[in-house]
Amino acid sequence: MENIDLKKLPRHIAIIMDGNGRWAKEHFLGRILGHRKGAEAVRVTVRTCREIGIEYLTLYAFSVENWLRPVEEVEGLMKLLGEFLQAELQEMLDNDIRLTTIGDIETLREPLKKLLRKTMEATAHNKGMVLNLALSYGGRDEIIGAVKKILKDSATGKVTSSQMTKELFSSYLQTSHTPDPDLLIRTSGEYRLSNFLLWQAAYTEFYFTDVLWPDFGRKDLFEAITAYQARERRFGLTSEQLRNG
Repeated sequence: MENIDLKKLPRHIAIIMDGNGRWAKEHFLGRILGHRKGAEAVRVTVRTCREIGIEYLTLYAFSVENWLRPVEEVEGLMKLLGEFLQAELQEMLDNDIRLTTIGDIETLREPLKKLLRKTMEATAHNKGMVLNLALSYGGRDEIIGAVKKILKDSATGKVTSSQMTKELFSSYLQTSHTPDPDLLIRTSGEYRLSNFLLWQAAYTEFYFTDVLWPDFGRKDLFEAITAYQARERRFGLTSEQLRNG
């Protein structure tokens, strides 16, 4: 942590947690055990982000495409999510962490939906950090959903085409409660977004690492933040324009 400038932290970190299956294969274990090990990395990452003062942390926990995986794996992932929520509730309360979600949680089974909503309600007034889980989430689905809402509001006169701006469009997205991510981390050596935060990542700094998610720890998170802090974020401007205000 000594290499991190705590005054220049990314406000919002998003993570594509990739590599659980490959980690399991490398260790001659079943995929569910890889996901279970990955859940431990989630705990470490959440605690570390809260400790150093990250305001928002979005984790790509389950995509809409993940429903196509073998039934046994999907059921195992849902069980792990329930275990995580039950085990971490007290820590979220103790550390002032608010849990939110993006994605179509209506596709989850009723017991898990109830547990998820109960956890979100219990942490709703926490202000130290927002932990945002992307569950049954897809970036294209989110954008289509926003367009449908806009068309509905347009039909009733609530919004007109002349009023539409990037900011107004963003307010129709599921992430309207969070700022766009400053830093997006993807583990396991893959170099793609995989339908994650497609609109929101327009000016996000990307950091890719070969580390598999279950092995991702404090040191790896600090390396990602250090790399982020070494970059100049220009948002389409030149370096000279930024220096001259």
